[in-house]
Amino acid sequence: MPRHVAIIMDGNGRWAERRHLPRVAGHRAGAESVRRAMQAAADAGVEVLTVYAFSSENWRRSEEEVADLKGLMRYYVERELETLKRERVKLKLIGEPGAFGNDLYDRLQRAVAETAANDRLTLVVALNYGSQAEIASAARELAGKAARGEIDPHAIDEQAIGSLLQTHDLPQLDLLIRTSGEVRLSNFLLWQAAYAELVFTETLWPDFDEAAFNAALAEFARRQRRFGGR
Repeated sequence: MPRHVAIIMDGNGRWAERRHLPRVAGHRAGAESVRRAMQAAADAGVEVLTVYAFSSENWRRSEEEVADLKGLMRYYVERELETLKRERVKLKLIGEPGAFGNDLYDRLQRAVAETAANDRLTLVVALNYGSQAEIASAARELAGKAARGEIDPHAIDEQAIGSLLQTHDLPQLDLLIRTSGEVRLSNFLLWQAAYAELVFTETLWPDFDEAAFNAALAEFARRQRRFGGR
């Protein structure tokens, strides 16, 4: 069983278009899939579920779609807070969620604080997140310390960089799933995915249910993880 599973939730727009619905309808359906994945992960004994909710590149979408996404985030963080508490799910944020404005940011931080003691599952939501920016930030911090003479540049290794990433307090990423048939990482957890097993599925994210999640876990169980060995 993987300790840490991450999902690139892709296909909301195509799901809506195939049904001749506005894109926001796909995002609403996708939000329900997050609930199903969270429940499936908790039931299976997964410790951490990380979902790519809003990338730093998503700001390129239309103002209307970004506004719809922000509205959905505001709605679901309020609606799902009691579910997180009841199911003993701890909420953690990575990325730069402050860019969404004070109101939404304050709601998110309140949800983080109110679920901090929960211990059944950690739900990590990546908001305004980009992995290259995360790695660059760690590199800048290490460069600054080296310039000030606080560390020896030759002592900078993988552990030093990893300790400054936003996921430093999480288990190693074991399994990364991407839905909708796309086969790329799209600037998500690039460092963390170094030895993760990758599972790509044609299923659009709103159609990704408990059975699909469990199928990905079964595929993970069939893999032989060598970590560079034979």
